[in-house]
Amino acid sequence: MAQPVAGPPRHVVGVDFGTLSGRAVVVDVADGTVRGEAVHPYRNGVITERLPDGTPLPPDGALQHPDDHREVLRVAVPAALRAAGVRPGDVCGIGVDATSCTMLPTLADGTPLCELPDLAGRPHAYPKLWKHHAAQRQAARINDVATARGERWLPRYGGRVSAEWQLAKALEVLQEDPAVFERAERFIEAADWLVWQLCGRETRNVPAAGYKGLRQDGRYPSAEFLRALHPRLDGLLPRVDGPLVPAGARAG
Repeated sequence: MAQPVAGPPRHVVGVDFGTLSGRAVVVDVADGTVRGEAVHPYRNGVITERLPDGTPLPPDGALQHPDDHREVLRVAVPAALRAAGVRPGDVCGIGVDATSCTMLPTLADGTPLCELPDLAGRPHAYPKLWKHHAAQRQAARINDVATARGERWLPRYGGRVSAEWQLAKALEVLQEDPAVFERAERFIEAADWLVWQLCGRETRNVPAAGYKGLRQDGRYPSAEFLRALHPRLDGLLPRVDGPLVPAGARAG
């Protein structure tokens, strides 16, 4: 183990939330040297066959459990600090990244819906991992309607929206479990949810909003377009909007 570092705070912690595990690194800002690191595997891994309570899942789904992400913060970050010999007070910043689009429905205070006792057995209450491909039918409809309407944002994505992205996943929730859609006061990227957990402030990172969230020219797809997909889908707009911050900006 490295010896404790003396002097003013000069270290940052980076946490990468991957598909099966999270990795924390401690970096010296003076020269970019990685002083310590640790990896923590997700207890639930990728949930593809059954929910934790045994509820079976249909094909092509890929879910996660939000507490697996919290556990990385509880376990990997302290372990990386110990490996680096760095005290918490010597850290001047922390940054996170996560697979995208990994989207979870939450209450207005950030509580994941899957952690509510009455929704723990509902698959659509869980975060949908980036490789969740069960929304392919919804993605095809988005592409067809956007093409027919001549939506100006569509060519910026090569003319096709992916089943892995935010809108297809949200439409899947609405069509297959409308009660969960109505309970969700937010639909949020995992990376933004983690920032929210860390600093208590809800933000939306610009790269994910612009790419996986289809936000272009200062707006998401219009309410008229969303209603053309489903009469109640325009209710998604206030649930995905929030303070935008660029990559690397201070969130809290």
